[in-house]
Amino acid sequence: MSDNLFDSAAATMLKSTAPLADRMRPRTLDEFIGQDHILAPGKLLRRAIEADRVTSLIFFGPPGTGKTTLARIIANTTQSHFTTLNAVLAGVKDIREAISDAKDRHRYHGQRTILFVDEVHRFNKAQQDALLPHVENGTVTFIGATTENPYFEVNKALVSRSRIFELNTLSEDDLRRVSQQALDDPDRGYGSLDVEIMDNALDHLVNTANGDARSLLNALELAVETTDAAAGLIRVDLEVAEDSIQRRAVLYDKDGDAHYDTISAFIKSLRGSDPDAALYWMARMLYAGEDPRFIFRRMLIFASEDIGLADPRAIDVAVSCARAFDYVGLPEGRFHLAECCLYLSTAPKSNSTMAFFSALEHVGNEPSGDVPNPIKDGSRDKEGLGHGKGYKYPHAFQEHYVPQQYLPGGMQGMYFFEPGDQGDEAAVRERLEQWRARDKQEAIEKRVRRYIDEK
Repeated sequence: MSDNLFDSAAATMLKSTAPLADRMRPRTLDEFIGQDHILAPGKLLRRAIEADRVTSLIFFGPPGTGKTTLARIIANTTQSHFTTLNAVLAGVKDIREAISDAKDRHRYHGQRTILFVDEVHRFNKAQQDALLPHVENGTVTFIGATTENPYFEVNKALVSRSRIFELNTLSEDDLRRVSQQALDDPDRGYGSLDVEIMDNALDHLVNTANGDARSLLNALELAVETTDAAAGLIRVDLEVAEDSIQRRAVLYDKDGDAHYDTISAFIKSLRGSDPDAALYWMARMLYAGEDPRFIFRRMLIFASEDIGLADPRAIDVAVSCARAFDYVGLPEGRFHLAECCLYLSTAPKSNSTMAFFSALEHVGNEPSGDVPNPIKDGSRDKEGLGHGKGYKYPHAFQEHYVPQQYLPGGMQGMYFFEPGDQGDEAAVRERLEQWRARDKQEAIEKRVRRYIDEK
């Protein structure tokens, strides 16, 4: 009896001294914030949890998005026995013991076992192979959590037997709800205290947390616990918030002028071929909590809009760096941001792809001309209407080029594309000038022949 009382008292003390992020961990789906794409009412995963019909799952997403919390919620709602292993600490021996206990539990008590493996991507092949057959035969229902892409880092056989749910970085609204939940809860949070957190202080904590609820709650806890109460009021201002998260606030409102001015400065620095300025403005954005994917989207546009054929490899570099970032994530993914930024800022520049918009404007403002007969589709109407008659196949001619009318009548000699003289585009310009000169010569000769025939 005394042992039970001692254990209960120890558990109560441990719970009261646990970090805020652990105390505020949601216990039910109704307390869980974010991930509506998989947990909103009516969604498959929510229905499965509520009905206690969970099959093997893998939760994949950045830190602080709720992977372990979801597993604990399942543990709170299931009639199955819930066993937890951490892939960093557990070995094959621990897996075998967990499987043996699951077999005994089912044999003697008829109870199923859910085996949760945190950081499952750290299991080596031998560990994953030891687990696989028991997942296949239903000895355990497997739930894994990983920050790495399971399609790359987890045994393919294990992936194929599990349903994968990707958890997204929490939005700023989600993080504000998380912080409010902690401030309002009288038992696990600070609801029993008089706490006032200034708007700019909360903005800074939310922006710096960068979608990680655990990081936000850790900073909020430090801010509240280290601030002396004045007349019973704990007031958290921007200076306290900066100290709590050890980062200076940067003027950067994601929906305001600072956001648009900073991204404008970044793009113009890339266009102006100033790698130092481009790196600086990108660092400002990332430091303030900007989504790296937003920066990559802008660089992908830039690679075609401002470099284009001057260096056709630029778009390949931008796409490769963006994909590498998606695979690696932060913080190491900053190398890919930097590589892309440096390549684009030092590449030769051309905006000749704007030619498309000149063509688009012409289409919108001028009557549509007919497709010249030689380049019409001759597969259907060649015999009856003569479509395609007179077409000259370029590969049958020297240099794989032959003067031929491709634009509608009345548009001959109209040019939308004017290549520059920078980088690889200089060679494109030279070829195009030769082709256009031959086109002009052919048009002159055609007019002369027509004039002679008429005479």
